[in-house]
Amino acid sequence: MKAVTRILIVLFFGLIILGTFMVFSASGTYSEMRFGEYYFLFKKHVVKVILSIGLMFLVSMIPVDYYKKFSKYFIMVILFSLILTLFGSKPVNGAARWLNLGLFSFQPSEVAKLALIIHFAVMFDKKGETIKDFKNGFVYLLFWTGAIAIAVLAQPNLSTAIIICLVSFTMMFIGGSKLKHLFGLASVGLIGFVIAMLSFTHARIRVMQYYEGLMGIKEPNVQVFQAKIGLGSGGVTGVGFGMSRQSNLFLPESYTDFIYSILGEELGFIGAIGLLFVYFVLFLLAIYIAKKSPTIYTQLLGFGISFHLLITTLINVGVVVGVVPTTGITLPFISYGGTSIFIYSASIGMLINIAQSMYVSKNKSSEIIEQK
Repeated sequence: MKAVTRILIVLFFGLIILGTFMVFSASGTYSEMRFGEYYFLFKKHVVKVILSIGLMFLVSMIPVDYYKKFSKYFIMVILFSLILTLFGSKPVNGAARWLNLGLFSFQPSEVAKLALIIHFAVMFDKKGETIKDFKNGFVYLLFWTGAIAIAVLAQPNLSTAIIICLVSFTMMFIGGSKLKHLFGLASVGLIGFVIAMLSFTHARIRVMQYYEGLMGIKEPNVQVFQAKIGLGSGGVTGVGFGMSRQSNLFLPESYTDFIYSILGEELGFIGAIGLLFVYFVLFLLAIYIAKKSPTIYTQLLGFGISFHLLITTLINVGVVVGVVPTTGITLPFISYGGTSIFIYSASIGMLINIAQSMYVSKNKSSEIIEQK
């Protein structure tokens, strides 16, 4: 497991360093126009990167079993925070997603995804086969999934609510929930998605724009259109780092949700595919760690983290290439952001701790055998 841990750390640093360079390249023009300083957003991002690296190492030293004691309280606090955003948060682009605590602000919906993964792993570990019973097990999974998803949806944040439901559904399936319960949940979830899409104007507009662009009825929205131009103009090897034209205010949100387009433009097809390969290797490593871990709790925790990273990456890239409706989902470790980069870094720290604990346990077992 030592080799797996080393590779995991190398991939983490590779992604976060690449992200820092890409934010520097993609945010300069916007920073100068908006804040009067070319390096304004870049400097803020560097601070967050340094803190996230520290957080990753800190979390990697905390035994994952420690979270069992507080998972329920943690998810209750996060649910309360989500509710607070509806009353005490200043809307940005029509959505109240940030909670200001004075010294800093954070996005509870990002934390909620990790909190739910931890709590699900704890519940499956504690309840065992009881989780297959609807009244005594499955209903608790439904409650927490519904409570968190509805609170996130009310912000409104449809894309994050969908990710929460997808991660929860997948963990239920892996954890051994009955298929009839899962099919029922999927049916209700699909109906809920349609109702939410029709209820929120911004979601309805985005889905319609996606459909019309996909069918060739109209051109894709400005972001997707400019993102495709950026990806296409990169060619095989790219135009070179810092030479992006789309980041010069042609592509909105070029340093956040659509940073993959800037990466594809500057590093080309090779760079864009290479990044996806790194994410795939990271996913496989996380799955390997989860599969080799000895308890249901660590297995589901590792799998939940790996699936969250994978589905988030696929949705972000899918938006950029125009195969998924536009969302506000960032690219893990690469996009500019605060709460998201902290949560992804903490997730890597948890995977490292799971792998290290397995290595220590293996060594202790070997010592006991030798003594005998």
